Amino acid sequence: MLEIRDLCYEVDEADRTLGILQGISLTIPEHKFVVVTGPNGGGKTTLAKAIMGIVEPTGGQILWNGQDVTHMSITDRARLGISYGFQQPPRFKGLRVRDLLSMAAGNDNMTRDEACQYLTRVGLCAKDYIDREVDTSLSGGEVKRIEIATILARKSGLMIFDEPEAGIDLWSFARLTETFRDIHDRRDATLIVISHQERIIDLADEIIMISGGKIAKQGPKDQIFPEILANTISGCSYLTEGAKA
Repeated sequence: MLEIRDLCYEVDEADRTLGILQGISLTIPEHKFVVVTGPNGGGKTTLAKAIMGIVEPTGGQILWNGQDVTHMSITDRARLGISYGFQQPPRFKGLRVRDLLSMAAGNDNMTRDEACQYLTRVGLCAKDYIDREVDTSLSGGEVKRIEIATILARKSGLMIFDEPEAGIDLWSFARLTETFRDIHDRRDATLIVISHQERIIDLADEIIMISGGKIAKQGPKDQIFPEILANTISGCSYLTEGAKA
């Protein structure tokens, strides 16, 4: 279970202090699929980075399965089973996909068949990718799905994805939503996805809308999603129907 208590993050800019996160508190039970959405600049990505340890909060607490991780390093959080998927995953020239999967799993003896299973789960033909380098020859959608495969290989208990739809084609987006549905159906992990995409939001158990560094709305999808759609229709749109190209 993830617990966030009165989380704050402030930065100094010129002659003023900006409150990027302003007292956010929430609890996400085990194996839930939560989508965090809201206007750009509202604090969604900062919240995700704070949970992973990429930024250090200036106040409040973050607890994972009862353990205070607020000031832990990224490495220590990863060891506890917290993983993060970037908007633009890194590329590694000279490193093959199978090597990346082995490193993620912490298993130098991972078999070819085991590695292929993770690629198959994210919709990649294993024989076409297993020995490819994770470099610029791969598209944004391919790199993103490989990144998700590495997170699956780590068997993380908490998977955080920051706008996973960014920069991918419609085919990759369709496979992406199928992969999230599969992870949730298998109850493999707790999922937190930062997204504006209607098709991803529709997969969630719960929706959290963040605006101005605060939680503006929070609740079950069936309750919150119609409100978001109503706002979209009225002209306050921050949802998109398709994938970003």
